[in-house]
This record gives sequence, structure tokens and C-alpha cells, in this order.
Amino acid sequence: MTETSARKQLPHLVFGGELTSIDGAEFKDLSKLDIVGIYPDYASAAAAWKGKAQQTVDNAMMRYFVVHLHRLLDPETGKVQGD
Repeated sequence: MTETSARKQLPHLVFGGELTSIDGAEFKDLSKLDIVGIYPDYASAAAAWKGKAQQTVDNAMMRYFVVHLHRLLDPETGKVQGD
């Protein structure tokens, strides 16, 4: 059994884009979102988020987010959480 399959995967999505306002989370153009990737755990996702955030530090309107996909979907049952 590999190390990845030995630990339970908790998928996280990292994405970002330019906001319409620094006060909110509405994107200026959804077609230009930067999908950084999906990561097997929060630590990996946080590292990717930090890297992208640091690359765009000069643009105050750019924001990157981490989405906890594992909270939305149970991969073992295929059911969406909350249903």
C-alpha cells in the first residue's frame, strides 16, 4: 500500500482571480479564473495557495482561495454533504 492510499484523501481546490472589489469575493471575469489545482490534503493546498498569493502580491484585486472539497462530497458514497 502506498503512502498516498494509506492516508485518507481530503481533496482541496485552489483557485483565484481578479475581484471587482477588495471588500468582497465577486470575480471580475469568471472566464479568467486561475484554477491552480486539486490537492490531496490541506497542507499541500495551503502551500500552493501561498505560492500563488505571493506571485500576485502587487495586484491588490487578485485573491486566491482554498475550497475544502471533501466537505462537499463524500468520495466513498458519492453523496453530496447535506443531502
